[in-house]
Amino acid sequence: MRKENNKDNTKSKNKGGRIPKVNPRIHRHVFRLNKEENIKLLSLFEESGMSNKAKFIISLLFNKEIKTVKIDKGTLDFYMRLTTFHGQFRAIGVNYNQVVKILYSHFTEKKAAISLYKLEKQTKELVSLCQKIIQITEQFDTKYLTK
Repeated sequence: MRKENNKDNTKSKNKGGRIPKVNPRIHRHVFRLNKEENIKLLSLFEESGMSNKAKFIISLLFNKEIKTVKIDKGTLDFYMRLTTFHGQFRAIGVNYNQVVKILYSHFTEKKAAISLYKLEKQTKELVSLCQKIIQITEQFDTKYLTK
């Protein structure tokens, strides 16, 4: 004979599955577009960056704010190359410090000073190159990124 608990009878059983939505969308509407209208709708959808086409159309219908993000491949490429160059520039700085330490630890002060004089010339060229890069970056920023 099986014993039944009063607690089990009063308690609702968990059936599993999804939790029901508070405000489910049960009404469906269908509309048709011609070729040009469809192309325009799809281009607006792609520009919006939204992942759900239905939510995009609802936001259009009810005048909700839609944010569009345009990614310029040229700007992205410029940024990536500039980042790579910055990493190389930092590596040069690290190598510069290591060379100076090695010069003073393995050579006399006179020989180290001669080598550092040559290194200083190269450093001045590197500084002028860095200033040109900064100018080009600022020009790029004012021409293309502030639009």
